[in-house]
Amino acid sequence: MEQVTVKNDHLCLGVLNYGAIIQRLQFRDARGRFTDVVVGRDAPEDYLDDPAFLGACVGRFAGRISGGRLRIGNEYHPIPHRDGITLHGGERGFGKRYWTIESHSGDGDTAEVQLAYTSPHGEEGFPGELRTRLIYRLTGKTLMVRHEAETDRPTVVNLTNHSYFKLDDSDSIDHYRLRLGSGKRLETDERLLPTGRILEVAGSLYDFIQEREIGEIRLDTPYVLDPDGPAAVLYSRESGIRMEVSTNQPALVVYTPPHFAGICFETQGYPDAPNFSDFPGCELHPGQVYRNETLFSFENF
Repeated sequence: MEQVTVKNDHLCLGVLNYGAIIQRLQFRDARGRFTDVVVGRDAPEDYLDDPAFLGACVGRFAGRISGGRLRIGNEYHPIPHRDGITLHGGERGFGKRYWTIESHSGDGDTAEVQLAYTSPHGEEGFPGELRTRLIYRLTGKTLMVRHEAETDRPTVVNLTNHSYFKLDDSDSIDHYRLRLGSGKRLETDERLLPTGRILEVAGSLYDFIQEREIGEIRLDTPYVLDPDGPAAVLYSRESGIRMEVSTNQPALVVYTPPHFAGICFETQGYPDAPNFSDFPGCELHPGQVYRNETLFSFENF
């Protein structure tokens, strides 16, 4: 397993070739010290059996697909599933594959790591050879995560990063203040599969239109993003660190795990989109380029 570290004056990023995992992201706080802002494991080998997808690139399709098959055009493709659900690309999705670290560099205010992975036709049941490129770039106080992909035959693609953010040393995130750039969410059933209904969040437990404390609610919730403004803003009064998330994607899955402190902002297409014709399209065809770009920007207050 390979590990590389790049940094600038404000951020330090550690990346593994296994799963293209962000093992470490440190931000220089108001006292001038680098502090970890993602949940990670010290030993790289501890990621091999990690069920939480800590810091990983998940794909070929992030989130859940129901029914154990894909329809692309007039063809159906069976995909591995557990009780009718395929999660994060299957048993061995992109977060459990070895990527190639193509380059890593640092030059003053900018530093980056570039990785690549080619998913062969039929891997985890998905059609098409998918050539994927992933760029992690530090510029000032911002981490850019850019996924790009091309295919040799029609397929579906939906990639995201699965880092758990933690802005202070507390064993809880209940006191974090959160604002989301969304007034709507996808309704999900008891198995967290979309029903197809889009619900207004105003006045509900899922309403973070105005900044407020997260509290005791546990989220595993797909939000429909507004076209303008940041997708999310997260702030810890204890550390004074504020993080803003911006993306070109239509949805944001916000996940707070039950067993440790952290929060995921999974910027992506709609979950289970292959099974809903009225959801934004997730198909990729030869000659097209898939691009998912997300910015995580940090400040001290």
